[in-house]
Amino acid sequence: PELCEILKKYHPLYFNIHFNHPDEITPEVEEACNMLANSGIPLGSQTVLLKGVNDNADIMKKLMQKLLKIRVKPYYIYQADMALGTNHFRTNVQKGLDLISNLQGHTSGMGVPYFVIDAPGGGGKVRLLPNTVIEHNEKEVTIKNYEGKKFTYPQPTNESVKSNTLVTENPLNADPCRVSV
Repeated sequence: PELCEILKKYHPLYFNIHFNHPDEITPEVEEACNMLANSGIPLGSQTVLLKGVNDNADIMKKLMQKLLKIRVKPYYIYQADMALGTNHFRTNVQKGLDLISNLQGHTSGMGVPYFVIDAPGGGGKVRLLPNTVIEHNEKEVTIKNYEGKKFTYPQPTNESVKSNTLVTENPLNADPCRVSV
C-alpha cells in the first residue's frame, strides 16, 4: 500500500507485467494488481509464446481472460527470441498467428493482444496479423473471419456518400436494402 501511495504522485505511469501462463495469476498477484489499478495505474501484460507452456488455444484464451478479470490489458504476445539455450521453447510463427485468430473468435477484443516479433538486429517490434483481407478493389473488400468464412464488404460509392445511405443486402430475402446512417 505504501508503494502505491508513492506511485500515485507520478502519473502518468504505466506498468507492463510479464505473464506466460494462467497458473501465474494467484490470489497474491490479483491483490497486487488490484492495488496498482486502484491507484490509477493502467496495467498491461506481455506474454512470450512458449512451446509446451502456452502454445495451446485454450490455455492462451484462459490466460487472456484471467488477465482481464484482474484489470490487466493483454498487450503483447511475443514470438520467442532466438536466444542461446531457448530454441526448445520456440514455436513456428504460424502457431502465434493461429492463436491470435482463435482469440479473435472466442474472447473479447480487449483480450486480444498484439502478436509481435522483436526483429533481429535491432529492428524493433513488428506486429504480425492473421491475413484477413483476401481481395480488395474500388467496389468491395473480401475478408475472412476467424472461422475462415468469407464476407464481402462494399466500398462507399459516390451515390452512397452524397445521399448518406448505405446499400446492403438484406440477409432475409437477399434483396438490396438501404439503411440511413
